[in-house]
Amino acid sequence: MTAAVVFFGNLQATAQETAKKSKKVKAKTEASKKEEAPKFEITKVQGPGMVFERETIDYGTIDQGADGKRDFVLTNNGTEPLIITNAQGSCGCTVPSFPKEPIAPGAKAVISVKYDTNRPGAINKSVTVSTNIKDNPSKILFIKGMVNAKAVPASPLEAKPNGPTVQ
Repeated sequence: MTAAVVFFGNLQATAQETAKKSKKVKAKTEASKKEEAPKFEITKVQGPGMVFERETIDYGTIDQGADGKRDFVLTNNGTEPLIITNAQGSCGCTVPSFPKEPIAPGAKAVISVKYDTNRPGAINKSVTVSTNIKDNPSKILFIKGMVNAKAVPASPLEAKPNGPTVQ
């Protein structure tokens, strides 16, 4: 009996130590995830400026008919208000929307893009953003990914039962 108590006592201590180590690993993993968030230093420019958190959005693999809305977040890194005069998708399946009011220096804004996910296949589109920035007034943003087609159900006419029909 004494040997069994000692044996289980060691298991309990080992389980407690394992739990502590697991918590430490989890804390380190969560800390590293926070560090993986896009970090960049915003350089100030004279006049209006525009810096995006991401210039390409990857939809990954999504199903046909899924939500196709994604957001590009930008910051005006200039000393004057930024005015977005237009945002144009590369085709009718990519529809951007953008803020119509001036974006103050240091302020953030969002350009939303709605992709028509009823079109199965590869996504490889662009959005051209036109602004009041003097040196480089246009910026091209990209979306990419894959839309899986929905499975087509068999026609009820083709699915005939074998043998007599019971009513």
